Amino acid sequence: MPGRSCLCDARQGRRFSRTDPKERMNTLIPALILFAATYVLMLIFSKYRPYIALGSAAIFIVTGMLPLDQIIPAIDMNVLLMIAGTMGLVALFIESKMPALLADLVMERVSSVQMAAVAMALFAGVISAFMDNVATVLMIAPVALEICRKLKTNPVPFIIGIAVSSNLQGAATLVGDTTAIMLGSALDMSFLDFFWYHGRPGMFFVVELGAVIAALILMFIFRKEKGRIPAVAQRTVVTDYVPTVLLLGTIVLLIGASFIPSKPDVTNGLICCALLAVGLVYSFIRRKDLSAIVDPIKSIDFQTIGLLLGLFLMIAGIKEQGVIDAAADLLAKAGGSNVFLLYTVIVWASVLISAFIDNIPYVATMIPVIASLSATLGIDPTALYFGLLSGATLGGNCTPIGASANITGIGILRKAGHEVSTGDFCKIGIPFTLAAVIPAYILIWLMFGVA
Repeated sequence: MPGRSCLCDARQGRRFSRTDPKERMNTLIPALILFAATYVLMLIFSKYRPYIALGSAAIFIVTGMLPLDQIIPAIDMNVLLMIAGTMGLVALFIESKMPALLADLVMERVSSVQMAAVAMALFAGVISAFMDNVATVLMIAPVALEICRKLKTNPVPFIIGIAVSSNLQGAATLVGDTTAIMLGSALDMSFLDFFWYHGRPGMFFVVELGAVIAALILMFIFRKEKGRIPAVAQRTVVTDYVPTVLLLGTIVLLIGASFIPSKPDVTNGLICCALLAVGLVYSFIRRKDLSAIVDPIKSIDFQTIGLLLGLFLMIAGIKEQGVIDAAADLLAKAGGSNVFLLYTVIVWASVLISAFIDNIPYVATMIPVIASLSATLGIDPTALYFGLLSGATLGGNCTPIGASANITGIGILRKAGHEVSTGDFCKIGIPFTLAAVIPAYILIWLMFGVA
C-alpha cells in the first residue's frame, strides 16, 4: 500500500544498536502481537476496520512503541490528500452525469456482463501503469457503479477487479508505483529500462504477461455473468464538462509530476486538492448555492481516510520496534547461499508480508539487504530485485486491507450501500495474485536468474 518511502537513519541506528537478543525480543514481540491481533480483528469485523485501526494506533502511541516525534513523519499526507481531493472531484464528476455517459458507451461495445467487468478491470490497469493506484480506482469506480446500476447487477466483484488490476500494473513502469520508483532509483534505471533492461525484456513485459493470465482468471471468476447487455435506448446527456476536464487534468498533472526529480512528498496530494478547490469555486459560481461546496466535501469518505491513518501509524510502530528489519533478516537467512532458493524465498515471502504490511518500508528495507547479499555471494542481483518488486507489489491483492487501492474501493462500495467481507475479496484477490505472480516468478528467473 502507499506510504512513506524514506527511512530515518537515526531510527535505523537505534534498532540495529540493540545487540542484546533478549532486549530486541522484548521490544519486538509486543509490537508483533498487537499488530497481528489488529489485523485479525479487522479481517473478522470488516464493518469496524477504521475504529480498530485507529484504536490500535492509539495503543502504539500511548505505550511508547511509536514515539511522539515519529507520529507526523509516519502519516503519508500525500495519500490522504490525494484521496480527499480526488473523492471531491469524483463527486462533481458524478453530478455532471459523465460516468453515466461512459457507462452507456461501454455497454454499447461489450456483449455481456462478464466482458464489461473484465474490460473495466483492464482499463483500470492500463491507467494505473502511469499514475497512482488509488487515484485510478477513484476515477474508474463511478463508471463501474453506473454500469452495475443500469444492469441491476452486484458491483462488489466489479470494484474488487478494478482495485486488484490497478495494483498489478503498478510495477509495470518506473512511474506506476512508489516501490517501482524506489527500485528504479536504487538501480539507477530510466523509464525505458522498465521496458528493456540489460538486453532483455524488462518488468513491463513481466507484468503484462501476468496481466494477460490474470484477465483470464477474471473471465473465469465472472463466468456466470453471462447476461446480455441490453441496447442503450438513449445515451445520457452530460450537463457539465468542466469536472471531466478537471479529472483529465488531474491525470495529466500526476503523470507529469512523476517525472519531476526531488519533488515534495505531498506533490500529488496538493495537485488533487488544488483541482478540487478549482472545481468547488466553479461549482459555486455556476449554482450560486453553498451546497455546491458542502455536498462534494460531504462525499469524501472519512472512514477510509481514518483506516489509512490508523494503518500508517501501526506500520510505523512495528517498524520502530524492528519488526520489519527482523522479517528482512529472516528472509536473508532462509535463502542461504542457494541463489534460486534465495530468489524463491524473496518472491513468496514478499507476497505474504505485503498482504498485511505496507510494502514501502518493507521494500526500502530489503533493497540494501539484497545489495549486501548479492555482493557477498558475487551474483547479479537483478533477479532478486525484480522478484522483490513483483512479490511486494502484488502481495497487497491477497487481502482487503493489503493495499490502499483495495481499501479505497471497499470504501466506495460501502458508501454505495454494499458491505464487502474478507471472503468476498479473497475469492477474487487470491486467485488473481497467484495468476499474476506465478508467471512473473518463472519469467524473471528465466531472463535474469539463469546464468
